[in-house]
Amino acid sequence: MSSPVLAEELRPSARVPARLYDACLVAGFSLLTAISAQVSIPLPFTPVPVTLQTFAVVLTGALLGSKRGALAVLLYLAEGFAGLPVFSLGRAGIVHLLGPTGGYLVGFIAAAWLTGFLVERRLAASLPGGLLVLIAGYLTPYLTGVAWLGTSVGFPRALSLGFLPFLPADALKVAASVGALVGANILSAQAARRRQSR
Repeated sequence: MSSPVLAEELRPSARVPARLYDACLVAGFSLLTAISAQVSIPLPFTPVPVTLQTFAVVLTGALLGSKRGALAVLLYLAEGFAGLPVFSLGRAGIVHLLGPTGGYLVGFIAAAWLTGFLVERRLAASLPGGLLVLIAGYLTPYLTGVAWLGTSVGFPRALSLGFLPFLPADALKVAASVGALVGANILSAQAARRRQSR
């Protein structure tokens, strides 16, 4: 049976090229996440900026699948931990990971994994299903992000500082992600048909 994950359908069958393919995807999508983090709009009333990170993270899971997607985000966090300026506004280091937005960064791993897992289970094959999968992916970082922020400012304030202001921007990201997911589904189906016709 063909895979609904685009990266899986395009994966070489030979072992060595397949491993190299996986490594390139993980490294490439960690770079994509780092670049998307630099598209950042600080908000004066909250320590949490608006970024394109979540867009990149959710697409990483949807296109790569659960394991490769989570590994790509984990590599991105390791790069920041090692001192590379990959976090929003060019930040890096353990201090940023332990800061007020650290919970969101950790939640990105779960978001990529969950999105990939749901796509692998063919729950994103239809437009309504894909929409629900994407919404689940976008909401996941808020669970850890708001919880972590709440330890310093209190849970009610964490909702007003780290969740509610971002819903309009996330709605736009979900809409853009739907288009990307539909395109990925089409490409995945075409790749599966080509493979079966050989």
